[in-house]
Amino acid sequence: MIKLYNIKADIQELKTDLAGEFPLYIYLDKVKNKLLYSDDILELLEDSRIEKPLKVSEKGLSFLLQSGVVPPPHTIYENIFILGVGDSARIFTKDDKISIEFNHVFPFKNENRLKELNIDEELIFDLIADATISRIDEEKDTFLFHSAGKDSNTIALALAKAGYQDNVTLITHKSKGNKDESEISNSIAKKLGFKHQVLHEVDVLGDKHKESIINFFKNSPFPSTDNVTLAYPLYTEQIHQLKKSNIIDGGGNDTYMMTPPSKRDVKILPISKYTSYLSVLRSFVNSESFMMKFLRTPPEWFGMSGLSYKDSKSIYHKCENVYTHWSTEFKKREKWDLFDSKTDLLTTITAAEIHIRKARNFAHTIDSNLILPFSNKKVAKYFSKMPEKYLFDRKLFKNKLILRDILKKEISLDSDAIGKLGFSYDSGSILLNNLDWMKKEILECNYWDKKNISKFLRRIEKNKNLHTSKGSMSRNCIYRLYLVSGWLNNNKYIN
Repeated sequence: MIKLYNIKADIQELKTDLAGEFPLYIYLDKVKNKLLYSDDILELLEDSRIEKPLKVSEKGLSFLLQSGVVPPPHTIYENIFILGVGDSARIFTKDDKISIEFNHVFPFKNENRLKELNIDEELIFDLIADATISRIDEEKDTFLFHSAGKDSNTIALALAKAGYQDNVTLITHKSKGNKDESEISNSIAKKLGFKHQVLHEVDVLGDKHKESIINFFKNSPFPSTDNVTLAYPLYTEQIHQLKKSNIIDGGGNDTYMMTPPSKRDVKILPISKYTSYLSVLRSFVNSESFMMKFLRTPPEWFGMSGLSYKDSKSIYHKCENVYTHWSTEFKKREKWDLFDSKTDLLTTITAAEIHIRKARNFAHTIDSNLILPFSNKKVAKYFSKMPEKYLFDRKLFKNKLILRDILKKEISLDSDAIGKLGFSYDSGSILLNNLDWMKKEILECNYWDKKNISKFLRRIEKNKNLHTSKGSMSRNCIYRLYLVSGWLNNNKYIN
């Protein structure tokens, strides 16, 4: 439901639910006399009171190019804002214009946890099962994105204990090489009594694949820059029933279960604090240069990547340098515990607006109902008060300890033995096999300087087959430009 704030109305405070299950979207018209807000982005974008086509935000596009993510409350749209975990907005009237003051307070700092708590595992299963089943539309097919990981298996186990196996199909992406989780996933599905289907990577795109991708760009409320973005629209060509279905995803719990720093973080972040002061070099360094990593601010180590400011400014003349923003965000948290600061920056920005946003976009484009059980406020509230000894180890940098213990005991899934597999996708292969088609999309984008984008592609394409960091960075830059260009060229809300 869309709500309206009228000029001269009382001051209003807006914020989303505890763990961001339903982000709040705000529209403020350009003359600042009309403000609408809703937790349904499609409802808001399609409302007749919103002036269309919407304008692309210069700030938002600058962040997409250089960081791969637009940090809330900003979005890719000039007049639309978003409130996620910890975000709030104070709405008021000043000089006969509507004003918004945004604020962010991370709600899951470790200092607020209980010192002791008797863990009730059955309550955990009940909370997760209820958070899932209560959101399921029984008239639709239901799928759970499943892997060898802790999150999706905890959801599967909770549903199995609730006797819901016959109503849900587990689906697993089959990755290439030793990162593949599909066989482990299949064995767990059999053990718990679920149906299971495997999703395969597509390297060479046919006409139907391309049509699905263009449709994804056209109908996605926001751009997606996640490495695995293109896998999603191709899934519907393998499992047609995904359209208009219930889709369960295990994302959303890192924000309150915490994301421990890695050994790399502990070594690099103190150095990055100082090397990032060489920010003037951002105007001179190429995107594929090894120097790029030395110019990152600490927040930019948390899942962010992109083109250099030099290249971004060359192809998009209105581009802003994102250094000041990330430097400011670091300074706000400079004295925080590293576990808190990394979790706040990584989960409320990168995870929320790259990883989970990808799933939200996919569900929106195929008219499906996305269910995020771990983002449920009751689930989040229970885990957020749990003593840290049940969640992470400060010495070993391990996370989700309680889930590791439960899964090992209940289904003999040893997360420590399996190691970190993750959802890997060979975006390099799909890029190289469809390069001409993707380059055409990039070159046709009217947001780029025609001469400079051609020059940039010629330079970076020389590295596309290198099995080095330079080659990988070059492929990633082309892929990023394709994803952003595809959305800019085809999206129905801006064209």
